[in-house]
Amino acid sequence: MGFVPPPELLRLFVERGALLEGHFLLSSGLHSGRYLQSARVVMDPPLATRLGAELAALVRPDIGGRALAAVVSPALGGLVIGQEVARGLGCLALFTEREAGRMTLRRGFALTPGDAVVVVEDVVTTGGSTREVIEAVRARGADVLAAAALVDRSAGLAGLPVPLRSLLQIEVLTYTSEACPLCASGSPAVKPGSR
Repeated sequence: MGFVPPPELLRLFVERGALLEGHFLLSSGLHSGRYLQSARVVMDPPLATRLGAELAALVRPDIGGRALAAVVSPALGGLVIGQEVARGLGCLALFTEREAGRMTLRRGFALTPGDAVVVVEDVVTTGGSTREVIEAVRARGADVLAAAALVDRSAGLAGLPVPLRSLLQIEVLTYTSEACPLCASGSPAVKPGSR
């Protein structure tokens, strides 16, 4: 099965219509000319399993010798890849949902103080959703050891309080609405995200 090198993963995103070009309003509120729709890649179960195993291998050194209680992902985008990383690490796959505007564990999901956790996303742009999940997990007293994503589009600048591992790191320019050249050209922004 083998490792999927970054150029091959980028090619997969393009071939499967997961790297979109246009004018997008991101969940962070920023605008961008490119959008990554990872669901178009992980909808292929064998590929999702393979990519999850690769992400699991990347975060394993951050776990050290600790017994991992769970992988926690934000709904909806991180669900599939979070499940596959949890499979690769041999732990539970939990997810957070928004309740009254805040990420929270629901559905009877529980973490106890001291539980070791990895947070898994599909795509990290600003790191906002990932930070929210980390905060929700830490509010339960659990220890977040690392974060992982299929794609880090922050170019390594998300500034998370834990190590961030990704299979692909790309820089995609983002703009505030006031500084967006796409808005200035009269192009309407489309909101493809999940917030």
